[in-house]
Amino acid sequence: MKCAPAATGRTAARVPRRADGFTLIEVLVALVIVAVTLGAGSKAAGALLNNAQRLTEVTEAQWCADNELTGLKLAHTYPNVGEATFSCQQLSRTYLGTFRVSATPNPSFRRVDTVMANESGQTVLTLSTILPRY
Repeated sequence: MKCAPAATGRTAARVPRRADGFTLIEVLVALVIVAVTLGAGSKAAGALLNNAQRLTEVTEAQWCADNELTGLKLAHTYPNVGEATFSCQQLSRTYLGTFRVSATPNPSFRRVDTVMANESGQTVLTLSTILPRY
């Protein structure tokens, strides 16, 4: 038979319990950090997408303007001062263009500004050239 240890009148010292896991504050701080990081990443990705779409639109409008100006050069015409409009289709988008022809100090040349706008009428780009009298 075993005997129980005799009581000495002292209370046993509590051994601190080892913490298993994280506290609520630590978890909340980690969640805040993750939320801020994801928000910043989402905003950056959205900006990249908008820039890519804008670049596509500008490139397509420039193709239209280049094609129309090249057509004027190849036609060997000397345009009259004033404005003329045209439309252009590029990759299933329609662009509206305006030729703005103005005189130059030399009467043998005309300045042609080609203003390209998207379907909603917002100006996308302006491309200029000088055409000689043939």
